Amino acid sequence: MNIKDRMAGCFRRTLTRISPMLNTKVTYYVKFHKKLDLGHPVTLNDKILWLKFNTYWKNPLIKQCADKYRVREYITERGFKELLNPIIGVYDDVESIQWSNLPDKFAIKLNMGCGCNIIVSDKKQMNLNVIKETLKKWMKSEYYLDHSEMQYKDVKHYIIIENYLGKDNGDLPEDYKFYCMNGECKAILVCVNRDAEGHALYFFMDRNWNVLPYTWESEKYSNLVPPKPKKLDLAINNAEALAKEFPFVRVDFYFVNNEIVFGELTFTPAGGMDRDLKYLPPHNDKDVDHILGEMLCIDNENYGG
Repeated sequence: MNIKDRMAGCFRRTLTRISPMLNTKVTYYVKFHKKLDLGHPVTLNDKILWLKFNTYWKNPLIKQCADKYRVREYITERGFKELLNPIIGVYDDVESIQWSNLPDKFAIKLNMGCGCNIIVSDKKQMNLNVIKETLKKWMKSEYYLDHSEMQYKDVKHYIIIENYLGKDNGDLPEDYKFYCMNGECKAILVCVNRDAEGHALYFFMDRNWNVLPYTWESEKYSNLVPPKPKKLDLAINNAEALAKEFPFVRVDFYFVNNEIVFGELTFTPAGGMDRDLKYLPPHNDKDVDHILGEMLCIDNENYGG
């Protein structure tokens, strides 16, 4: 991260401490070059930000489900325990991890935030000192400050170690993100060809597994159609069952050996400021942010509208 990015991050975190709304408005203006109007939200990003301040901020169920450890209680209570990746260990102190007792392959993640994951495909090759320093940094982080994602505020930090889900050759499994609005899956974002650094190609698919023209990859790689999972219909049903309590949530699954594995519930993707949604599909006068935004209703009184 360069000096400019570090300074911008410091500025955003300071603004959140002063006022989460102020930070949101300033960051939104910097990213989209226009003022945020939460009085008349139209796009998906705007509606997610409306939900953040009007229904998600102080909702205890949101706070629980945004926690990648405590969400497991919610998944189990809803009758989907079989979707959970088995846990090897949970720690609130890095030094308490017994590294010698861990299997040859495993996954490490923080119980909140984005990008706080370490995949160990060969324990003998891992740099333990670097991993420990990274984990200690995560444990001190105040993740909510950057984009004022208040569902992460005051959440106790945990390091979670889970079973390795990668392939035998070390490749990571494909990531399927089910965009659920008002309890219905409206689109599925598929991440394919993801490497160890997190680079991937992204395609939006509809429920019938047709490519939607919502990403630049769908135009550049028009002949590349991600393979349809064998249990897609079941995954959609599972995602909708987990999403019915929320006006918007992204339900993330993996498919491992044709079995569905739960990833996480995400309520504010990209902090509600996903610039990739500003992609303008060919022969369309609306960007993807507006197209998806029209699918989400936030006027229902059950959602605080």
